[in-house]
Amino acid sequence: MTEPNIRTLAELAFHVSGRFSKPVLTGRCVGDEVREWSNRRFFDEVRDLSLGLESLGVRSRDRVAILSDSRPEWVITDLAILTAGAVTVPVYATLPANQVGYILAHSGARVVVVADEDQAEKVRASRKDAPGVESIVIFEPAAPDRGDAGAAASGADAEAALSEHSLAEIIERGHHRLMTEDGLGRIFKERAHAVEPDALATIIYTSGTTGHPKGVMLSHRNFLSNIVGVNEVIGISENDTALSFLPLSHAFERTTVYLYLRNGATFVFAEALDTLGRDMQRVRPTVMTGVPRVYEKLRARVVAAVAEAPRLRQALFAWATGVGHAAAGARLAGRKPGLLTRLQAPLADRLVLSKVRARTGGRLRFVVSGSAPLSREVAEFLYAVGLPVIEGYGLTETAPVLTVNPPEAPRLGTVGRALARVELRIAGDGEVLARGPNIMMGYYENPDATAACMGEGWFHTGDIGRLDEDGYLSITDRKKEIIVTAGGKNVAPQPIEALLKRDPIVAEAMLIGDRRPYVSAVLVPDAPSLEQRLAGAGLAAGRLEDLVGRGDVRALFQPIVDQANAELASYEQIKRFALLPAQFSIDTGELTPTLKVKRRVVTERWRDVIEGIYQSA
Repeated sequence: MTEPNIRTLAELAFHVSGRFSKPVLTGRCVGDEVREWSNRRFFDEVRDLSLGLESLGVRSRDRVAILSDSRPEWVITDLAILTAGAVTVPVYATLPANQVGYILAHSGARVVVVADEDQAEKVRASRKDAPGVESIVIFEPAAPDRGDAGAAASGADAEAALSEHSLAEIIERGHHRLMTEDGLGRIFKERAHAVEPDALATIIYTSGTTGHPKGVMLSHRNFLSNIVGVNEVIGISENDTALSFLPLSHAFERTTVYLYLRNGATFVFAEALDTLGRDMQRVRPTVMTGVPRVYEKLRARVVAAVAEAPRLRQALFAWATGVGHAAAGARLAGRKPGLLTRLQAPLADRLVLSKVRARTGGRLRFVVSGSAPLSREVAEFLYAVGLPVIEGYGLTETAPVLTVNPPEAPRLGTVGRALARVELRIAGDGEVLARGPNIMMGYYENPDATAACMGEGWFHTGDIGRLDEDGYLSITDRKKEIIVTAGGKNVAPQPIEALLKRDPIVAEAMLIGDRRPYVSAVLVPDAPSLEQRLAGAGLAAGRLEDLVGRGDVRALFQPIVDQANAELASYEQIKRFALLPAQFSIDTGELTPTLKVKRRVVTERWRDVIEGIYQSA
């Protein structure tokens, strides 16, 4: 089949309906069934929804937000927005109302499409912050449609009513227009094909260090150049079936879904992260994208199951995985496995390794890991059991992929080589710089932040790395302080630390969580304030070294953490914390002369305490 010639994302729905006979967007796992979409239904709903959104006043370059978990309706809504020449603003479904309100207000969204009543309530609650929002469209309304009467906005200014509609209503409204307005089908097609490659396609808000997220502006060209570059390395085809479960609000999974649509791969949405094991068995994917935490859990479940097995089975597992490691190690080193390994490998696979792969459906050609670094230990385990893992590197600002480890020549410990048409270089201070057609247009209404990360045509990633003689990139440090959890979530530590330090008994707070399964914190008590708090509670005072180990002292800090968590998204929330028995100081190297915390020094000095937080979970 010839290489598709797609200029913009607005052409994807036409491409799918006109090129592939096999369903592409198969649907979503729900309970014991998979709800399916045919390619015809997919296209019709994109078209009708686009026309329906137009009836709500959406025009070219308008911003329309999507506040929902990942599901087929998310994709249909996204493409309906894009075919209208408008701009999609994805919003994480886990964000609290105040953060939702900021994004809606800053982006200037006029319409918000939400998953259900819970998400709709966030929009209603943030109306004061985002008075420009005119309409809500709900995938799954819990009550009869409110129609144009809507819900009146509160406030002395008596703002215009917020109209609310079901998705089905807006699709039906668009279909009615198609049937009653002459030539509307032709106009829809012409409008979609008139979208220019360099037009703004989306504004994705990513965590910043100052409390407010920055809106990354990506064009149609940014996405499509990245899709083509990724496909040249890993190759997705009509023969592939994928299971999608990561948030479409994240550039990683969204670009992946665009790649599936372009190449005709069948993809199905998991019902939820908790049902992933069940849904893998049902869908039996050949390819899957994930974040390190997913693969860590897979390995942990296998290891835990083996630990409960009889000794003979434990010995069999150890032997089989040893053979798998030897075979994979040889292949990764570019050499042929030894004779004994080659003789043992088929038996090891039949008795043990194939059963591990069966947990994933038994058909995976490879898995992709992104959004955060994958530990070498987990990568080696995946290779050993016959699940090659492709690791890459990128940022939202790069749409998002910069590098990919080529399947035919991967190098563990690196994030691979630059995509075609992407250039990398290492600055004098070790920072990774990049340029190419996938680099963002800039930060929305934030020229200072744009200028700060762009210099002489190069995008400054904020990461420290090195390139080897063959062009493989290794990320060695983070120049920026954003925490990336093992689940791929970006967490800005400084605003959260400021929340914790609002209470006077907290002298210092530092978040932990980079490459970890969840966010935790180390807190340094302010000795004089703590002494006063203890006296007021009728509790005995003492040396700080002794106090931090007391349960009644720890109980004074729990409400502080709870109060901060109430203002945070679920992935930002502090799951565990530890009290440190000594103040940070310049003398110990934990503070700079301007009293800024040196995170690496603190992490190293209190390594045992930090490891204890996670080991005791």
